[in-house]
Amino acid sequence: MDPQATAVGFVGLGQQGGPMAANLLAAGYDLVVRDTDPERERRFVAAHGGRGCEGDPAALAEAGILITMLPNGRIVRNALLGEDGIAFRLRPGTIIVDTSSSDPYGTRELGGELAELGLILLDSPVTRPEAVGEDTRRITFMVAGHDDAIDRVMPLLQAMAEQVFRAGPLGCGHAMKTLNNYVSAAGLAAALDAMVAAERFGIDVETMLEVFNAGTARNFSTAHTLIDEAMSRRYAAGFQLALMVKDLRIASSLFERIDFDAPISPLVRDQFAAALAQLDDKRADLSRSLEVWELRGGVSVPPPRQHTPAG
Repeated sequence: MDPQATAVGFVGLGQQGGPMAANLLAAGYDLVVRDTDPERERRFVAAHGGRGCEGDPAALAEAGILITMLPNGRIVRNALLGEDGIAFRLRPGTIIVDTSSSDPYGTRELGGELAELGLILLDSPVTRPEAVGEDTRRITFMVAGHDDAIDRVMPLLQAMAEQVFRAGPLGCGHAMKTLNNYVSAAGLAAALDAMVAAERFGIDVETMLEVFNAGTARNFSTAHTLIDEAMSRRYAAGFQLALMVKDLRIASSLFERIDFDAPISPLVRDQFAAALAQLDDKRADLSRSLEVWELRGGVSVPPPRQHTPAG
């Protein structure tokens, strides 16, 4: 796709969305951006270029492709079909790429409603090999929907990401994302259990995690989150605990809808939901879960040897 052949709209300039949109500008795309925070929108345009909506969603009407990076499916639906919804401004044939983390059944329902307006929905959530990092292209898309539409947006996705996978029909991207986060959270819960047990038994926790990472217990949390962010008390893994709880609830709902008994799912969901409630901080970083496990276990895990605890 010629970057200048059609305008691209981008809605949501938060922690992940801003760098993604900036990568599109760097690739030469004609970009129109919108964010609920007008100041964030203005800062983005000043720093990277493109055009802002300045409070008027009609500015997105010229977009042939619209990308949304918003917290959840409810917000996506409201942005598109709510009062002053963006979808009503778009031309028939416009492709909407939802890169949020949403309920896959809700995505399929939304796709049907948008189709009645002549619009095409793709779901293309993201994951990445580390929670934070300087390389803003180290993300992976799992895109789902009609193949012809995916072909049209593939150059844009490749401009924003390191890898792009075709996940299947509409909704499969969001289903894959929630299952990815379910497996990630299950690994984190098991690792936190092991850390408490190690501390109570007298094992050096950092050495244990190093052993895990050299062996079969290695997972995202043991390799990245626990030593660098949780044990160091930096709590800057870059993913909110509330978002993980949301994804785990979607995963549990998915298992129920497909009529599959996955008993680990509600256990993991409830553990992190309880941790979120106990921390009483809706913006708490996922890595702060360690505090709740420590309270449950009556232990305090020492800081890692190579770090100074934050604060």
